[in-house]
Amino acid sequence: MKPFGYERPVDLAAAVTLLAERPDARVLAGGTNLVDLMRLGVERPGLLIDVNRLGMDGIEPMAGGGIRIGAGVRNSDLAGDIGVRTAFPLLAEAVLAGASGQLRNMASVGGNLLQRTRCLYFADTSKPCNKREPGSGCSALAGSSRELAVLGASESCIATFPGDMAVALSALGARVEFQTERGEHVVDIDDFYRDPGDHPELDTTLPPGAIITAVHVPGLPVSARSTYRKARDRRSFAFGLVTVAAALEVDDGIVQGVRLALGGVAHRPWRARRAEAELVGRPVAVAAIERAIDAELSEARPTPENAFKVPLVRRLVTGTLLRLAAEDGR
Repeated sequence: MKPFGYERPVDLAAAVTLLAERPDARVLAGGTNLVDLMRLGVERPGLLIDVNRLGMDGIEPMAGGGIRIGAGVRNSDLAGDIGVRTAFPLLAEAVLAGASGQLRNMASVGGNLLQRTRCLYFADTSKPCNKREPGSGCSALAGSSRELAVLGASESCIATFPGDMAVALSALGARVEFQTERGEHVVDIDDFYRDPGDHPELDTTLPPGAIITAVHVPGLPVSARSTYRKARDRRSFAFGLVTVAAALEVDDGIVQGVRLALGGVAHRPWRARRAEAELVGRPVAVAAIERAIDAELSEARPTPENAFKVPLVRRLVTGTLLRLAAEDGR
């Protein structure tokens, strides 16, 4: 591991200033992803800025039934919060599905949003990877692609976003709050993440020198009847092949409101807006759900190795929505 400096700023303003002055710096909270990448030689920061004592560790109510989650909140605390479990069950379930208890005790909300892909070629510094070294090529295009993207990929990158929490936050329409030297900013989570295009090295639209400070989750009636499901090779310690964050509101068998987001299928959490639009006003039935999902997947471009993800998405979404509808009827 390359030698690096370490600083623990006394407040957020000092942390932002230090980060702006040092382009080679990285923010350190739990370090569950960053430290691994440093060991692999993928990340080589000259300075780590510890933000663990800057007071960003609270969960606060917002107007309209929403919540503000500090970027320093540990995943264990988020998943265990009674308000989150009651009003946003899909968020608590997503966090619990994301890692072991030991990792949840360390991992922070802000760091979780910024975790990097687990593509084999990104982690292997001996192989070309446009995400790690722009312009070097994408080894996955002609290599092992079983776990990689079927939606929103490009000729430059077919890597997937590995997280669970952000998929649930996408379904909930969350907003990401961050601080720069120019002040506080808030952006919709769908605008926070980006497609790979010609610059897959850029996972998000977070500007240089910015520090994530919180996540805003709006109060939504539909979110109380929600869940998170994850298809993976092993029940634990495995990233999702396909994941689904879903919330459903049904009246007399007709969909009144629905939120859907997919994980494991794209470079970013994939909000399934086309499927949502197809489902509203229609009965909760297998045929209607499958038509909606097929519409969402109409632009899927799988490789021979990951083509199984397309029918897997269809089955997982269908089963998830039918289960939510059955719970809504009780």
